[in-house]
Amino acid sequence: MLNCIAVDDEPLALSLVEDNISKVANLKLIATCTDAFEATKVLQENNIDLIFIDIQMPGLTGLQFIKSLAKKPMVILITAYKQYALDSYDLDVVDYLVKPVAIDRFMKACNKAEDLHQLKTQNKETSAPPISDHFFLNVDYSLLKVFFNDILYIESLRDYVKVHLKSTNKPIVTRMTLRVLEEQLPTIKFIRIHKSYLLGIDSITAIRKNSVFIKDIELPVGETYRDVITKLTGKSMYE
Repeated sequence: MLNCIAVDDEPLALSLVEDNISKVANLKLIATCTDAFEATKVLQENNIDLIFIDIQMPGLTGLQFIKSLAKKPMVILITAYKQYALDSYDLDVVDYLVKPVAIDRFMKACNKAEDLHQLKTQNKETSAPPISDHFFLNVDYSLLKVFFNDILYIESLRDYVKVHLKSTNKPIVTRMTLRVLEEQLPTIKFIRIHKSYLLGIDSITAIRKNSVFIKDIELPVGETYRDVITKLTGKSMYE
């Protein structure tokens, strides 16, 4: 089953895509979005395998949106314009559909996505994905580029997270859960030390029994995360 979203600024076109998705057994529609910024929020809060997206949309085009993604799901473009086909293939999309889309053509594209997903799943253990040095956060209706090495620590505020950076005293605040954000971060660079805190390993300056320090900032270590500190230091501080 592939988790998917549909993105189109035209309500009728979005409704038609939604109807087509409902006819494909291996697709699960998580959300429909009317612009790229709304789609970014959905991607931050859910694990999405496949995106159906229009190209011509206000604010951020479908092609610009795809280019902005550090961790890119599979993409099927659905558009009224044939002239963007060459540009789309440079972005390694699964398929390029021209409106109006016949259901058999739609299902053929979905089958290609399913085959590709199965191939990626089979090769996942033997083929490590390339590691990016950044990702994008949806902040004030903009996509803000954040480098992993610039992150000191991340604080959970229920449905929001606060990202504290080395480069500025003003943290970034965005609507998403810490769990979803954690899935977007490389595990070799970040650790979870508390239900409310994620931090960059390189930012740590000192460790005590129940605390981790980033310069003069003291962060608590939750009881269920003590083994993380033991694995990080190679020493048990709780005996």
